[in-house]
Amino acid sequence: MLDLIILSLHFFICLLISIAIWRGPKDVDLHSSSTGTAETGPDGLIFIGKEEDIKKSQRITAKINGRQIVVFYHEGKFHALDSRCYHEGGPLCLGEIEDINGQACIVCPWHKFKITLETGEGLYEGINPLEPSPTPQWQSKGVKQRIHKLTIDNGNVYVSPPDLSVSFDSDYFAEKYKNGGDLAMEK
Repeated sequence: MLDLIILSLHFFICLLISIAIWRGPKDVDLHSSSTGTAETGPDGLIFIGKEEDIKKSQRITAKINGRQIVVFYHEGKFHALDSRCYHEGGPLCLGEIEDINGQACIVCPWHKFKITLETGEGLYEGINPLEPSPTPQWQSKGVKQRIHKLTIDNGNVYVSPPDLSVSFDSDYFAEKYKNGGDLAMEK
C-alpha cells in the first residue's frame, strides 16, 4: 500500500514538472505586428515595451512580423537581436551574459556559442600555431546574429523592422521558428 502511495505521489510530481517545462519560462512577450495589433511609434518603429519595465526584467522577448527577438538591458545599454542562436537555433533569451575582452556577449545555453550583444559577431577562442608558445585568444567569426536597432522615446522602447535585404546566419532559425517561437526552448 505504501508503495502505491509513493508511486502515485511520484507520478503527480512528474506530471507537475512536465507541465512546468511544457509551459516554459514566461518572458514579457509583448506585441506581434503579424496580427496587426502592434503599436507603431515614430517613423514606423514597433513598440516593444516601457523602458523601466525592461530595465527591471533585464531581458524580454517580443515578436516583430512573427520573428522572435530578445531585448537585453545590460550595464546601462539596451541590445536587441534575433532570439535564436545562429548555430543551432538555441534560445538566447535563456543564455547568460559574459564579458569577453571588454565586450558583453550572450552565451547560447545549448552549445555555449558566444555572440557579442553590440555587433552580433560570433566569437571563438583560437591559437596561432605559428607562434612559438601559442596561447588561446578570442577571434571573430564575423557577424552571425542579426542585431535590431532600438530607439527610446519618452520612456518607450521601439525596434526598427529588420532590413531583410541583408542576410545573417541567424535568419535561418528566425524563419524556422517564426510563428512557433516557443518551440524547442530546451535541448
